[in-house]
Amino acid sequence: MKTLHHMIDRTLKYVLGETRFKTLGAGRTDAMVSANEAAFELFIYDTPIADFKEFIDLFNLNLPQDIKALSIIEVDKNFNVIQDSKIKEYHYVFSFGQKNHPFCAPIMTNIQEDLNIGLMMEAAQLFKGSHNFKAYCYKSNDDSIHNRTVDSSEITMNQDYRANFFPETSYVLKVRGKGFGRNQIRLMMGALIRVGNGELTSKHIQSSLETGELDKINFIAPASGLILHSIAFE
Repeated sequence: MKTLHHMIDRTLKYVLGETRFKTLGAGRTDAMVSANEAAFELFIYDTPIADFKEFIDLFNLNLPQDIKALSIIEVDKNFNVIQDSKIKEYHYVFSFGQKNHPFCAPIMTNIQEDLNIGLMMEAAQLFKGSHNFKAYCYKSNDDSIHNRTVDSSEITMNQDYRANFFPETSYVLKVRGKGFGRNQIRLMMGALIRVGNGELTSKHIQSSLETGELDKINFIAPASGLILHSIAFE
């Protein structure tokens, strides 16, 4: 499967012709994860881009249909899209109960059992703040960064993503912060699902954020419900 970075580089090679260039992506996501916003840095080594509007129009004309360039700005030579401070907001879209229309599958996870959404909403707020997120980092090791700060974490009714084939009621886990571990949002969502079905309690979540350990083995929620909603550089 071709990655987003590969498809962007291939399109740039066609658009820029013989001009030498390099790209850096702001981060990577798992297969089947969507992005409402993403960012990459383009380094031009020969002729600079003369007309940004003309460039972005040509770029969009040649990009695959599931990728759209939104904007382009010139940055200082010291800017680094990977290392510079940025805020990311992730959304995890889900429903539960009756199975969804198959068209929902790319951006919404369906849990085919009843969940106590009230308990899940309460537990989601526990992730806010500075905690030890070791229990929510896939294949964590001693070199991983476990102490992280989550600026906000909440489950709300889904008002952001609509389609006539969506279920009447669906929900979104919204998490915002500067940095996240590997599969962190999906592991957080997995724990919240288990709170909803009674396998875990809020006390399990609270304890895991203090000790870095979850009493019971956690599972990674499916990738298809996860969306990188926005990315902003400070």
